[in-house]
Amino acid sequence: MKLALLLYALYVKLARAARTNRAFKNYIGSIQLRILIKTADNKWGRVFVFDKGKVTSAAGANHPADATLVWSDANTAFKVMLAGSDEATFLAAANGKLKVEGMAYYIQWFNDAVKLVM
Repeated sequence: MKLALLLYALYVKLARAARTNRAFKNYIGSIQLRILIKTADNKWGRVFVFDKGKVTSAAGANHPADATLVWSDANTAFKVMLAGSDEATFLAAANGKLKVEGMAYYIQWFNDAVKLVM
């Protein structure tokens, strides 16, 4: 439940920034991309859709995506995402608690987008 709320809050921040943050608007202006963040058991997840300057999102772990961040469990995902540090994310990946499906470049693009609004 905490992870679902955190992912929803992230969506709200991204959607608001798409309307009000000039740097973010320029960054997402021409891309069409779907990023899914989910748990390995498919119990929790949310897809973030970037479509030429607009951001939409939907809850659930079974959406098509260009790239996916797969967390081992909701608790780990919540703690690491809330920490918001590259080191915590790297450590989670190194310990096998986070993996990327799809093109890693898209995940890096998404991380850079999030950093613009945080």
